Amino acid sequence: MNPKIKKINAEYAKNAAKIEELQARQKELIRQRTDLENNDILELVHSHDLDISQLAALIQSMKSAPAAATQGESEGEYHDEM
Repeated sequence: MNPKIKKINAEYAKNAAKIEELQARQKELIRQRTDLENNDILELVHSHDLDISQLAALIQSMKSAPAAATQGESEGEYHDEM
C-alpha cells in the first residue's frame, strides 16, 4: 500500500478518536449544565414555597400572558426599592 495512504489512514483514525472523545466530553458538559440549571430552578421554586399546582398555574399564566406575568412582578420590585 502506498505509504501516503497509510499515513493518512493513521491520521484519520487519530482524528476520529479525538472527535469521539470530544463528543463524549461535550455530552457530559451538557448533562452537567442541565443538572445545575434544574437545581437552580428547584431552589427558586422552593425559596418561594410554591407547590406543584401553584407552579403549574404560574407557568400557565406566563404562557397565556407573558408580559403581564413579568410586568406585575418587576413593578412590585421597583416600588419596593424606592
